[in-house]
Amino acid sequence: MKPSEKAIDNLKIGVVGAGSWGTALANLLAAKGYGIDLWAYESEVIAQIEQERENKVFLPGILLDSTIKPTADIAVASGGKDLVLVVVPSHVMRETTAQMREHIPREAIIVTASKGIENATHLTMTGVLSQTLPHVPQEQLAVLSGPSFAREVAMGFPTAVTVAAKDLAVAALVQHVFATSSFRVYTNEDVLGVELGGAVKNVIAIATGVIDGLGLGLNTRAALITRGQTEIRRLGVALGAKPRTFTGLAGIGDLILTCTGTLSRNHTLGQKIGRGMKLNDILAEMRMVAEGVKTAQSVYNLSRKLGVEMPICHATYHILYDDLAPEVALQRLMTRELKYELDEE
Repeated sequence: MKPSEKAIDNLKIGVVGAGSWGTALANLLAAKGYGIDLWAYESEVIAQIEQERENKVFLPGILLDSTIKPTADIAVASGGKDLVLVVVPSHVMRETTAQMREHIPREAIIVTASKGIENATHLTMTGVLSQTLPHVPQEQLAVLSGPSFAREVAMGFPTAVTVAAKDLAVAALVQHVFATSSFRVYTNEDVLGVELGGAVKNVIAIATGVIDGLGLGLNTRAALITRGQTEIRRLGVALGAKPRTFTGLAGIGDLILTCTGTLSRNHTLGQKIGRGMKLNDILAEMRMVAEGVKTAQSVYNLSRKLGVEMPICHATYHILYDDLAPEVALQRLMTRELKYELDEE
């Protein structure tokens, strides 16, 4: 029997990835009555959840449901499940999910809440999943995205996200699995658009952080976010995504949150660069991943390959990887050839 034909309340669910977002979503599902097997890479995280019902490394101060079972065995978290939620950093998505291949049933629904574009292949996370889990039909791959800081979700603050799948019935099932009175879930069929919005906004968030770190004003921030949205949309349209997706939760919603929220790792990293710190020094003191750093490289190379104009993303790449001074990057952006504002699409 396919998961879509089962009673939603009886689904067997596993969560792969116990960072802040994976832990918050696992706790949300456990509170709804699901028994959750949660795979964690870090042995200290497993011990903390088992002994103290808290993930002090990635989500400190949040009491976790007693039904969450942490495990170091990926077969336990993924084997025999009706739905597997994958929430690992994008650069380890391929390696991690390849280990799941022999355990996941063909009928399982796979939901990714990871945001990024793989450097080597320029694939989004569902693209990677289609290669590492080839026996799972692409219609059963879904992505959950939107403006959602893990800590605020864990605290029960009202949040709205979207879940996209090629099969709207799959999206609707996932919608009902995750929806609560404080976590509202919409559906969408534009998987690629939802993923691109969630990934590229991290690059723009780094750029916005740089602006704030330089001590520039709200005019500058608003201009950068707006033009950054144009760049995300350009890339999406070039790859076949629907333009309207970028006006929604996974587009402008997530962009606004990540570019302005104090909980944003990418914005914080950009701020530190704007204040004069070097990237390697910033990364050395971070335990959690700022996805925009690696995504900046993917976006830079992909946009050049496609001939898509993305000057803010390119400037961010050069700041991160070529040690371009932020002040110089900004001057170059502001003195580019004057143009008409709106794209045709």
